[in-house]
Amino acid sequence: MTGLLHLVRHGQTTANVAKTLDTRPPGAPLTPEGSDQARRFAADRPGVVPAALLCSVARRAQQTAELIGAGWEAPVTVIDGVHEVQAGDLEGRNDEASVKQFQEVVRRWHSGDRAAALPGGESADDLLARYLPAVEAARAQYLDGDDQGDVYLVSHGAAIRLVAAHLGRVDGEYAHKHHLPNTGEIVLRPVSGGWEVVSWADAPSPVDPMG
Repeated sequence: MTGLLHLVRHGQTTANVAKTLDTRPPGAPLTPEGSDQARRFAADRPGVVPAALLCSVARRAQQTAELIGAGWEAPVTVIDGVHEVQAGDLEGRNDEASVKQFQEVVRRWHSGDRAAALPGGESADDLLARYLPAVEAARAQYLDGDDQGDVYLVSHGAAIRLVAAHLGRVDGEYAHKHHLPNTGEIVLRPVSGGWEVVSWADAPSPVDPMG
């Protein structure tokens, strides 16, 4: 049976707690709670032997993946292209106006305006152009074929929702409203001609700007 792709958000960071727009690698580290979240993710899934445990270049993604990998005794591979959508001029801001500006652009992306760009930052088209090849490369290497295991990719909230909505043909309004908690995951299944959504774990509210 073909394996599944688990897009896992990193654990809680100091920037999440401060509700800061933190997108540029290496970025903020995990909090103690974020480290515990990563350990619980592995402990709640005992016996997992992933086909691959991948993560973005961001510090928080690597720390999360390493803690999960320690629980599963699985190696971690850092890959390019799957870091968070870049906030540009809004990087490091946590004032209400900046957060609202970021959230408005994200809303436009999920409404179909993928060319809308953050000031000095990226558009949804920019994100998809670098992220999707990495996903397809992982699919070709680890998922296509019989008797494949699952792939776990530790990445970032806004990026994961955009990519999963695109690949799974998910309604944009749903994807926009259904946030990912720290170490929440969206699971995709490879199918002929694309992907389908298996599950979408959502937070009850956007507890930080990047969810």
